Amino acid sequence: MINDIVIVCHPVSVCIPVGHKVTLSVQAEGTGNLNYQWFTADENDVRHEVCWGTQADLTFKAKKTQLFVCRVNNHFCNVFSEWVRVKVLDIDKSGLPEQWTGEPHIAVNPESKRVQQGAKLTLRCAAFGNPAPRYQWYRNGHLILDTISDTLQIDCATAAHGGTYLCSVSNVLQERWSEAVDVHVVPIDPLRPAAPTATDKVALLIGNLNYFSHPGLMAPIMDVHELANLLQQLGFRVVSLLDLTKDEMLAAIDSFIQLLNRGVYGLFYYAGHGYERAGRNYLVAVDAPQPYRPENCVCVQRVMRSMQQRQTALSVILLDTCRKWYNQDCTLSAIMPMGPSGNTVYGYATCEDAEAFEVQDGGKSTGIFTKYLIKHIMQSEKVTHVLEQVSEDVNRDPLVTGRQVVEIKHTLKEPRSLADPVRTTGHTKELHQRDVCWRQANELPRKKCLMFLCKVEVEVSFSALYSNVLLVFGAIKTKGPRTEDCTITLTSTPPMEDIFSGPGRMEEMDILCEKSNNPDYTLRLCGLQKLKESLIIKVDLHYTHTERKQRFTESQQLHIGKPLVASWKLYKTNHSAPAKKQEGASTQSTGDISKNKPQLKQTVDGSRRPFTRKAECAPKVTQRNEPEENDESELQDFNYGH
Repeated sequence: MINDIVIVCHPVSVCIPVGHKVTLSVQAEGTGNLNYQWFTADENDVRHEVCWGTQADLTFKAKKTQLFVCRVNNHFCNVFSEWVRVKVLDIDKSGLPEQWTGEPHIAVNPESKRVQQGAKLTLRCAAFGNPAPRYQWYRNGHLILDTISDTLQIDCATAAHGGTYLCSVSNVLQERWSEAVDVHVVPIDPLRPAAPTATDKVALLIGNLNYFSHPGLMAPIMDVHELANLLQQLGFRVVSLLDLTKDEMLAAIDSFIQLLNRGVYGLFYYAGHGYERAGRNYLVAVDAPQPYRPENCVCVQRVMRSMQQRQTALSVILLDTCRKWYNQDCTLSAIMPMGPSGNTVYGYATCEDAEAFEVQDGGKSTGIFTKYLIKHIMQSEKVTHVLEQVSEDVNRDPLVTGRQVVEIKHTLKEPRSLADPVRTTGHTKELHQRDVCWRQANELPRKKCLMFLCKVEVEVSFSALYSNVLLVFGAIKTKGPRTEDCTITLTSTPPMEDIFSGPGRMEEMDILCEKSNNPDYTLRLCGLQKLKESLIIKVDLHYTHTERKQRFTESQQLHIGKPLVASWKLYKTNHSAPAKKQEGASTQSTGDISKNKPQLKQTVDGSRRPFTRKAECAPKVTQRNEPEENDESELQDFNYGH
């Protein structure tokens, strides 16, 4: 048609160093005056209008990798150019010519490698170019098919992959060649045992902080979040949960155990109140009454036994909790030691009959043990060596010197590390089953854009702080032609508790959410493990009509199903055991604990003083039995359904 717009020259993708000035250009032909508007999108596909991009040429200093497109329009129609990518490399650019005109410039040459047979081989070549350069790899002078990216990766190297490699880098201006490098593939030494590997790696992290009948804690908020992120970087499938009742803890552990199989690395971490009785460690659930007894808590040794029954290649339990002895004048059970089993590791924050501490430093709280665990956990060393370094750091910390000493127990037969690679060969079916179950507990609702009658567009997006804590963000993307002073509020049906709204918690929340894109409203939904019905998000838009000068409200609802761990339906599993006779314990009522909830422990702002993770229990008794290790007489009562 005569009124059509034709783009005769599209912009081109480029690859440039950080801070380099670049110009994207579009050429179009059409009737009348042509208007231009550039748009950008980040790696999360969030699109924005470039406010100064209203010309055919867009010039700017690139700070990060982004996508760009240009809209060209007149009074009759509009068209869009092709999307182009401005790739920004934060690497050495010292050799780039001062008057660089865009020809390929190789900033990173591949390096010679010596790899064992069966290992992964990776070669990288990185170059700047305008237009963006194309890559082609060669071995011994011969072109390697389908190797057209800046990275050449061979998952399982064989002798045939040895040789001399180089990479061709080119664009319309010039062709350059990388330095030639040699790759030697050496056979595996038959006398040297193969490096340990896992068929998969799974972790369950539980942090209890808002107790009904015991002092509240601060540190599990940050400790669980930071440790979960590091374990994910180590290749673990992580489920992280806050504030669980006993039944919820047992149900979560049950689901965690189901993810374990032969060859899997399993890691269980707990931060919260705890104690030790008769050689066993107990984790205090948030609903444990005052005073508590073993039947109100979760036995750690039972968790380890269930992990071992799944024939894991490595079972690790890390406990940032107290181990004070509370025997309550009861008789010790008969000892039933576990059968011989290897590759189990216990990392205790403190030794027997001692307390573990957390400290508040400014706006961030952390457990002393977890503080140093986070410092060392990424190392590719034997897991017991990592815990030894944690122990040494805790011992040097002046806040707990002489009060908290890390204890490590293990039956490690092989030099296994939390950083060991995952090899799934021969375990595809089990891997698929774990993947489906794990994804259910980590699946987020999709981002949604809502258009209101007043022509205001609101974007609703989601993020997971933990597997049972969902953040809902509301952002006004486009204002209507007759609206001003637009605000939004978000609510949920059913309403969900916000565990971060208490005193001293907002600072922690600000730290966790500081990377968000400044939404107009944020809704925190906690305790998703209790969700029994589909979740509905109500979006209320409040605005002033520019002509009527009146305030109006429009509402829309968004059905998001059962997100994150809600899909596991932990509330359906009833692990409550029949009531047992309480020997030597007081029979007086603990009263209505919801009306007498202990206050959260805090320090003066900015101070660094440790508090104990010891939960208050029964009064001291005159007779106390010495605990013995490996007391497993009640394991027969603990059934995970296997």
